[in-house]
Amino acid sequence: MMGTYHSGAGSDEALKGTITMSGAWALYPLAVKWAEEFRKVHPGVRMDISAGGAGKGMADALSGVVDIGKVSRDIYPEEIKRGAWYVAVAKDAVVPVMNSMNPAFQDILEKGLTKKKAHAIWVTEEISEWEEVSGPKVRGRINVYTRSDACGAAETWAEFMGVKQEDLSGVGVYGDPGLASAVSSDVYGIGFNNVNFAYDMRTGEQVPGIRIIPLDVNNNGIIDPEEDFYKNRKEIIAAIAQGRYPSPPARELYFVCRGNPENKAVREFLRWVLTDGQEFALESGYVRLSPEAVREGLAKLEIR
Repeated sequence: MMGTYHSGAGSDEALKGTITMSGAWALYPLAVKWAEEFRKVHPGVRMDISAGGAGKGMADALSGVVDIGKVSRDIYPEEIKRGAWYVAVAKDAVVPVMNSMNPAFQDILEKGLTKKKAHAIWVTEEISEWEEVSGPKVRGRINVYTRSDACGAAETWAEFMGVKQEDLSGVGVYGDPGLASAVSSDVYGIGFNNVNFAYDMRTGEQVPGIRIIPLDVNNNGIIDPEEDFYKNRKEIIAAIAQGRYPSPPARELYFVCRGNPENKAVREFLRWVLTDGQEFALESGYVRLSPEAVREGLAKLEIR
């Protein structure tokens, strides 16, 4: 059972202050939702949230520019040595995407993309033509896109292939919205996005102009029924939660501070996120934390 939020502000003391956040695009939609709902409980708290990639979130948190950095990748040992304090707050995934008008689209939906082929496209560049992915019926050069900003999506997608973000080839594009736009504007484009930028937040359907490339996890050359869960956001979120979508590119998402935070408003917000705030994860397109992860986060918050 999830923990229940109990405000530590005191019944006769309204919580006030400002909480600043920057970082991962992956966490931006959920952070905005959390901020809206938290302010219903504590209207005296002002929330200032921006995106810009996990690298910026980590740098801003460690330098004290923001209270909380949003980070969508593993926390590195050297960052912990520099004072990074973190808690997992939700889970999502990175998905490969292609243009919905690509003539190879239907064949690729049926065959999917293996880890080996992804590596040959983004890393070694041994695969450069769509016919090498879909079969000889479709000809056309693969236009590869990646992220230009230091980000969790690129790092997680690279980790899926056993490499680092800097090993990824392709035209660098800033931000999740930019990469989705680049692929939707290029009939032969291929890229990757966080789940919440591949699906429409309102309808839950895949974003017009791009389509998710299913992963052929068992490498048998076809997308089996148990690998086919991309129709809408609800289906893929369930697959991530059940472990049917591989990790990586599924991953935990983190809030990072410079040391265990002293700011009362920040502490209250983190406590709320780990308890009542989890109720808003699924509707926002994320997987909520397990009860064990919630307990770990709350215990970590109390270690001063």
